[in-house]
Amino acid sequence: MAFAQFEKELGLLEAELKLRGFSSRTVATYLFQNSKFLEFVKKSSNDVTEADIKLYIAYLISNKASSSTITLAKAALKFYYDEILKKGIVDFDTPKIRKKLPVVLSKEEVKVLIESAPTEKSKIIIEMLYSSGLRVSECASLKVNDIETEKRIGWVRNGKGGKDRLFIVSERLLKDLKHYIYRNKPQEYLFEGKKGILTTRNIQHIIKRCAERAGIKKKVSPHTLRHSFATHLLEAGVDIRKIQELLGHANLQTTQIYTKVSSSELMKVKSPLDDIPP
Repeated sequence: MAFAQFEKELGLLEAELKLRGFSSRTVATYLFQNSKFLEFVKKSSNDVTEADIKLYIAYLISNKASSSTITLAKAALKFYYDEILKKGIVDFDTPKIRKKLPVVLSKEEVKVLIESAPTEKSKIIIEMLYSSGLRVSECASLKVNDIETEKRIGWVRNGKGGKDRLFIVSERLLKDLKHYIYRNKPQEYLFEGKKGILTTRNIQHIIKRCAERAGIKKKVSPHTLRHSFATHLLEAGVDIRKIQELLGHANLQTTQIYTKVSSSELMKVKSPLDDIPP
């Protein structure tokens, strides 16, 4: 396929994704997946058949692509060939994603993680992620004006799905946050570095280093703190639909995974062995 035609087809896909309000991350991912497919099949989109799609998915499987990568590739191809071009050729089963339970820190581990922070900014970032359940991208893009200190709330602007949502700000975090803002005087974004806004990669690196300093053996990331936030709220008796709202989940089923992680109710179950006389 000629390069000009290749660029034209991906340009049409990009325009459609943007018109439908997809996030920049989804746009980039869908373009990448469709680009890799067209490079593989070496055909114009109009000439692509179901056999071509199946051959490509089989190629990914044989090259040991993860089930999540395969599912993502299929979703990107289905959007283009079935949603936009109306071909109806991406309608077959693929390997299901192996669902792993999220890693959750204990409250003691969260305490040690916070105490391991080498700088005030690192400490505030950890407290923000854990106390609010924010995604790392949402934390990185927080602006000073997104925090309403009097109401002890904050706002995620244009979050996942293009939606705004409220998040809670703990009293402990608010105290530290006021001190941090007074000392650092961030101009626009809450977490600014020497070269501008901190990136998601910067924050991921901060959390990883703090976990190493704290001696935590679990794999810890910003999302681990989000998982811990949700699980600890559930164990404290907070209604799961409120947790759904705070996390910004569109589907309650996504939030319900934390019912499988929470150990508080399971720990109340008495082992039958303890009922057998010694």
